[in-house]
Amino acid sequence: MPFELLESKLRPPRLSRHSVPREALVAQLEQSEDASIVVLCAGAGYGKTTTLAQWAEDSAHPFAWVSVDEHDNDPVVLLTYITAALDAVTAVDPGVFEALASPGASVETKLVPRLGAAIAHVSEPVVLVLDDVHAITSRECLDAIVALAGHIAQGSHLVLSTRDPVGLPLGRWRTRELSVEVGRDALRMDVAEAEALLQSAAARLSSDEVTTLVDRTEGWPAGLYLAGLAAAATNPGTRTHTTFTGNDPLVYDFLRSELIASLPDDELRFLTRTSVLDRLSGPLCDAALGSLGSAEMLERLERSNHFVISLDRDRTWYRCHHLLRELLIPELPRQEPELVSPILGRASDWCLAAGDDVAAIAYAQADHDLDRVTSAVTRLAQPVFHSGRVATVNQWLGWLREQDGIERYPAVAVIAAIFCCVNGQPAQSDHWTELAESGHHDGLLPDGTAAIGSWQALLRAFRCRQGIETMREDAGFAVATMASTSSWRPPAMALLGMSKLLLGEDDEADDLFVDAAAEARAFATTRATPVVVPVSQAERALVAIASELWAKADTHAEQAIWTTQRSRNQEAPLHALVYAVAARTALHGDRADTAVKFLVEAQRRLAGLTYAFPVPAVQARLEMAHAYVGLADHAGARTVLSEIDAIGRHVADLGALGQQAERLRSMLTPSPGGELGASALTAAELRLLPLMTTHLSYPEIGERLFLSRHTVKSHAVSIYRKLDVASRTDAIERARKVGLL
Repeated sequence: MPFELLESKLRPPRLSRHSVPREALVAQLEQSEDASIVVLCAGAGYGKTTTLAQWAEDSAHPFAWVSVDEHDNDPVVLLTYITAALDAVTAVDPGVFEALASPGASVETKLVPRLGAAIAHVSEPVVLVLDDVHAITSRECLDAIVALAGHIAQGSHLVLSTRDPVGLPLGRWRTRELSVEVGRDALRMDVAEAEALLQSAAARLSSDEVTTLVDRTEGWPAGLYLAGLAAAATNPGTRTHTTFTGNDPLVYDFLRSELIASLPDDELRFLTRTSVLDRLSGPLCDAALGSLGSAEMLERLERSNHFVISLDRDRTWYRCHHLLRELLIPELPRQEPELVSPILGRASDWCLAAGDDVAAIAYAQADHDLDRVTSAVTRLAQPVFHSGRVATVNQWLGWLREQDGIERYPAVAVIAAIFCCVNGQPAQSDHWTELAESGHHDGLLPDGTAAIGSWQALLRAFRCRQGIETMREDAGFAVATMASTSSWRPPAMALLGMSKLLLGEDDEADDLFVDAAAEARAFATTRATPVVVPVSQAERALVAIASELWAKADTHAEQAIWTTQRSRNQEAPLHALVYAVAARTALHGDRADTAVKFLVEAQRRLAGLTYAFPVPAVQARLEMAHAYVGLADHAGARTVLSEIDAIGRHVADLGALGQQAERLRSMLTPSPGGELGASALTAAELRLLPLMTTHLSYPEIGERLFLSRHTVKSHAVSIYRKLDVASRTDAIERARKVGLL
């Protein structure tokens, strides 16, 4: 697994002994065999989760369950949980987990298709439940869910429980008769069910009172139960349930005055103070509250059914009922505002120590504690990024960008700028670079480096805005001044090696690439091989090519390919350079078919190598151009050379790289018309191609890429022309056939 999973999210919650069987509703769900998608949509307190848990307990089909929460707004996180849930009931191809653990892997063309294939080929029908889908706000995650829905095998079901169906194409599913929808009306309780529920709450009500209460609450299960608890705690002569209605805007006033008033002071105080916590455990609550006895309190609350729900069979993790928690959250800052920040801060520290990095930062964000967030992000961004959770890191950085005073944290700005430049986000890298260069930092950095100047120099070497000579100076300063314990040293050494190679200092460059790879391996804390290793091996091949040592170059290139294909990072944009170099050495060795395959692999990653990381971006395109010329594919060569020109406009001087580009350009024959062939697809068109495989319309794709409808359509028409097809479907099929998808 790329990160530790919470087992409590992968099983249905335990059914309370007070649960009322929803036999008719469960039977309806069990008999929905013709629909591959089942959607339960209703507000809080309608018993969606309980109904699904009862279905899972009674059904003959195996259930794969994921309790979705706001921390799953990263497609890698969400899809990893879904894969783990499926793997628990039917064996999933290990290649799916490997793809999920690869930073930069395309959600549209790699992750969803692989997981979709696993879902489509399950050995027996399964029911995959995603509970609380309304917690998903990421459009990329919603797109992934919709895409997976199209892979559900005959007899299997994808079940989505949500309060709000926004983002789900219910209309299209209805039209195609793919879905069954269970709404508020179906989830309402009838009189018999209400009577059983009220009895479980120890409410002694007459049949007429139950009927009246059902009418007043419109069968809202949570409202019925809350009213029952209130009735059980009050004298018959003072009952107010006949004025209670589930749709009444005064419902929370009722809950506050009736239900909460019936709770013992210590329980109410505990529930109010822990309402800011997403999940509850004894140790976490003890730490957050600065007290003892939380485990016993949670067990007591769960046993008494005061809306605390156990999430696992060991009763380690719990959660407060959503409705009650939503009521209590504003109570804490109103009653004890001085406790909110300390509770969130201590919860963040506990989660950080426990290895739950996402929750740790989420609590610090909720506290608006910039110091705590930046400290954690500075330490965690690199390992979380390498675990594949790129969207999680982007969320952290986006949150920090929105906060005032972020200029005070240049260390985070440096990390953000570097991640964006290696991940194909040039505009964002520009933004963070400006903040990083203008910031100041006192004291040691998290990696033990003495001053921020070392990190700032490293960033300047990545960006190479002032040319190769300055890049060498900046990289050299970073290598000389960074702490020996810094995981940023290997990239700094590789950048210094690149600059020396381009300035003709081949032997020194080769030594630096050897050392960079060795140190990178030593710093690796997981089985993931840092991308600097295969890149350094590819650069050694370029050193050998410069000396016409082709056998040696081929050996280094093959080593780089071997490392890349066995790493978690094989989809990284930087590996475009690895495949481009290997294509050139393969072609020189008369392995044209292999060279073509490597060129496609390089092209598929090329869109992520932008002007933000100009040296490897240009190196990759130059090696591709060499190979295209050798294959007499002048259209492909012209395309990548034109992109070098665009990159060069952001760099003061490309030095030897620019000279190589000019020599190659002089070897090309004039083009009588527009460029044709898959190799002629531009970086902009390659960025569009994966989204063409989704359910998104071209205007919707434009929203994702921040492009106008006209620009997207223009790119699509160009793709059709170059691939010699007439439709979107044919373009996708052709792109898959040539290996671009």
